[in-house]
Amino acid sequence: QVQLVESGGGLVQPGGSLRLSCAASGGIFSTLDMGWYRQAPGSQREWVAHITTYDYTNYVSSVKGRFTISRDNAQKTVYLQMNSLKPEDTAVYYCSQGFARGNLFRPNSWGQGTQVTVSA
Repeated sequence: QVQLVESGGGLVQPGGSLRLSCAASGGIFSTLDMGWYRQAPGSQREWVAHITTYDYTNYVSSVKGRFTISRDNAQKTVYLQMNSLKPEDTAVYYCSQGFARGNLFRPNSWGQGTQVTVSA
Protein backbone atom coordinates (compact mmCIF):
# COMPACT_ATOMS: atom_id res chain seq x y z
CA GLN A 1 0.00 0.00 0.00
CA VAL A 2 1.31 3.41 -0.97
CA GLN A 3 1.37 6.05 1.77
CA LEU A 4 0.73 9.66 0.74
CA VAL A 5 1.33 12.87 2.70
CA GLU A 6 0.12 16.22 1.36
CA SER A 7 1.43 19.65 2.32
CA GLY A 8 1.28 23.22 1.12
CA GLY A 9 -2.31 24.20 1.82
CA GLY A 10 -3.31 27.44 3.47
CA LEU A 11 -5.19 30.70 3.21
CA VAL A 12 -4.69 32.79 0.08
CA GLN A 13 -6.42 35.81 -1.42
CA PRO A 14 -8.35 35.55 -4.70
CA GLY A 15 -5.92 35.72 -7.59
CA GLY A 16 -3.12 34.26 -5.52
CA SER A 17 -1.12 31.06 -5.89
CA LEU A 18 -0.30 27.98 -3.88
CA ARG A 19 1.72 24.85 -4.60
CA LEU A 20 0.60 21.60 -3.06
CA SER A 21 3.02 18.73 -2.60
CA CYS A 22 2.36 15.04 -2.06
CA ALA A 23 5.18 12.80 -0.88
CA ALA A 24 4.78 9.09 -1.55
CA SER A 25 6.33 6.08 0.13
CA GLY A 26 5.84 2.34 0.01
CA GLY A 27 5.87 1.91 -3.74
CA ILE A 28 7.96 2.43 -6.85
CA PHE A 29 6.90 5.99 -7.49
CA SER A 30 7.95 6.13 -11.13
CA THR A 31 5.47 3.34 -11.91
CA LEU A 32 2.51 5.06 -10.24
CA ASP A 33 -0.20 7.15 -11.83
CA MET A 34 -1.02 10.05 -9.50
CA GLY A 35 -3.93 12.42 -9.10
CA TRP A 36 -5.41 15.28 -7.12
CA TYR A 37 -8.98 15.52 -5.89
CA ARG A 38 -10.81 18.11 -3.83
CA GLN A 39 -13.86 18.20 -1.61
CA ALA A 40 -15.68 21.37 -0.68
CA PRO A 41 -18.05 21.50 2.31
CA GLY A 42 -21.35 19.84 1.47
CA SER A 43 -20.05 18.53 -1.85
CA GLN A 44 -18.79 15.25 -3.19
CA ARG A 45 -15.11 14.70 -3.73
CA GLU A 46 -14.21 15.63 -7.29
CA TRP A 47 -11.29 14.75 -9.48
CA VAL A 48 -9.08 17.74 -10.29
CA ALA A 49 -6.14 16.41 -12.30
CA HIS A 50 -3.96 13.40 -12.88
CA ILE A 51 -0.55 12.59 -14.30
CA THR A 52 0.53 9.25 -15.70
CA THR A 53 3.86 7.48 -15.52
CA TYR A 54 4.74 8.94 -18.94
CA ASP A 55 3.71 12.47 -17.90
CA TYR A 56 0.37 12.61 -19.69
CA THR A 57 -1.80 15.10 -17.80
CA ASN A 58 -5.51 15.86 -17.69
CA TYR A 59 -7.55 18.44 -15.81
CA VAL A 60 -11.14 19.17 -14.88
CA SER A 61 -12.36 22.02 -17.08
CA SER A 62 -12.78 24.45 -14.18
CA VAL A 63 -9.02 24.49 -13.48
CA LYS A 64 -7.57 24.20 -16.99
CA GLY A 65 -5.10 26.99 -17.65
CA ARG A 66 -4.80 27.79 -13.93
CA PHE A 67 -3.54 24.56 -12.32
CA THR A 68 -0.54 22.45 -13.31
CA ILE A 69 0.17 18.94 -12.08
CA SER A 70 3.75 17.68 -12.21
CA ARG A 71 5.91 14.99 -10.70
CA ASP A 72 9.49 14.49 -9.54
CA ASN A 73 10.27 10.80 -9.56
CA ALA A 74 13.62 11.28 -7.80
CA GLN A 75 11.84 13.03 -4.90
CA LYS A 76 8.84 10.67 -5.07
CA THR A 77 6.60 13.72 -5.06
CA VAL A 78 3.68 14.99 -7.10
CA TYR A 79 2.81 18.69 -7.16
CA LEU A 80 -0.22 20.80 -7.92
CA GLN A 81 0.64 24.39 -8.82
CA MET A 82 -2.49 26.50 -8.43
CA ASN A 83 -2.56 30.00 -9.90
CA SER A 84 -5.31 32.61 -10.25
CA LEU A 85 -7.14 31.03 -7.35
CA LYS A 86 -10.84 31.71 -6.91
CA PRO A 87 -13.08 31.40 -3.84
CA GLU A 88 -14.73 28.39 -5.47
CA ASP A 89 -11.39 26.57 -5.32
CA THR A 90 -11.77 26.43 -1.53
CA ALA A 91 -11.73 22.77 -0.50
CA VAL A 92 -9.75 20.03 1.14
CA TYR A 93 -7.33 18.76 -1.51
CA TYR A 94 -6.41 15.09 -1.54
CA CYS A 95 -3.55 13.34 -3.27
CA SER A 96 -4.31 9.96 -4.77
CA GLN A 97 -2.43 7.04 -6.24
CA GLY A 98 -4.51 5.25 -8.82
CA PHE A 99 -4.83 3.90 -12.34
CA ALA A 100 -5.09 6.03 -15.45
CA ARG A 101 -6.59 5.09 -18.80
CA GLY A 102 -6.28 8.11 -21.07
CA ASN A 103 -8.52 10.82 -19.66
CA LEU A 104 -9.90 8.57 -16.90
CA PHE A 105 -8.40 8.05 -13.46
CA ARG A 106 -9.47 5.51 -10.85
CA PRO A 107 -8.18 6.25 -7.34
CA ASN A 108 -6.69 3.48 -5.23
CA SER A 109 -5.26 5.17 -2.15
CA TRP A 110 -5.52 8.58 -0.52
CA GLY A 111 -3.57 11.04 1.55
CA GLN A 112 -5.02 12.77 4.59
CA GLY A 113 -5.83 15.99 2.73
CA THR A 114 -4.72 19.59 3.02
CA GLN A 115 -7.04 22.58 3.38
CA VAL A 116 -7.00 25.34 0.76
CA THR A 117 -9.02 28.45 1.54
CA VAL A 118 -9.35 31.28 -0.97
CA SER A 119 -10.77 34.37 0.67
CA ALA A 120 -10.20 38.09 0.93
